[in-house]
Amino acid sequence: MTIKYQNVAVLMGGNSNEREISLESGKAVLKALKSLSIKAQAFDPKFDDLALLDQFDCAFICLHGKDGEDGKIQSYLDSMQLPYTGSNAAASKIGMNKYESKTIWSSKKIPTPKFKLVEKDTSFDEVILEIKPPFFLKASNSGSSLGIYRINTKEEFDRLLIDALKIDDIVFAEEMISGREYTVPILQNKTLPIIEIIPKNGFYDYEAKYIRDDTIFICPANIDQSLKIKLDQLALDAFELIGCSGWGRVDFLVKDIDEPFIIEVNTIPGMTSHSLVPLSAKNDGINFEQLVLNILKTAHV
Repeated sequence: MTIKYQNVAVLMGGNSNEREISLESGKAVLKALKSLSIKAQAFDPKFDDLALLDQFDCAFICLHGKDGEDGKIQSYLDSMQLPYTGSNAAASKIGMNKYESKTIWSSKKIPTPKFKLVEKDTSFDEVILEIKPPFFLKASNSGSSLGIYRINTKEEFDRLLIDALKIDDIVFAEEMISGREYTVPILQNKTLPIIEIIPKNGFYDYEAKYIRDDTIFICPANIDQSLKIKLDQLALDAFELIGCSGWGRVDFLVKDIDEPFIIEVNTIPGMTSHSLVPLSAKNDGINFEQLVLNILKTAHV
């Protein structure tokens, strides 16, 4: 099999609050590429000069969060005409911005929980006119469930809004949907087996994603074919509507009568031992090395 790219920079680390997870993802991808006899090297934008990327013929992006998943590194790679994995700069920027994504989906009748932009002078009373507590307060441009707060009272809202605004300038309140959690991985613009996520503490937060070992993952999800078809199609629609391509993951909550709501799109999902895209791919007969190779094949400029 001919592999187009033979000198790959694996971008990992960076400066975001998801640095440690990015390093884990990057190391796993680097190991896989080397096992495939592809020349690859770790590249950390926090320490390495981006100009040195001209030594490579492709970038495999494992950067999570700001400066990696938000279109900035993609724009830089575009300026160099260096092919890279994942969505293009414009789609990455929208995908990272949960508020903008939800605004686009809502305008196209894609179901997503009710939401309201919250500014530093927005009051709790203003929010609850539209969204009843408990609700979530979310920093728009943050991943790995960082910057997400459950709000029950005015006191919590006033205190945690300050914390959220430290993470991002754009913060919004989001209706809390009680239901089952699912994620739909996408590879080469096709869906992989759906995963149901059952966190022990009731919320798939940072700890449940990366630290705890008691979160239950059911793959493939035990759901009716009608719901599977609905989730697959909604995932592809939401993904394509904001311009995403290559690979990613779409997260859902489903209410009791199989009513799905899109929560967010991940344009550069994790590739760690706890990560969901590798789990889904494995269920589809794709081992980790083949998954990495398939993602590499989507690299574009």
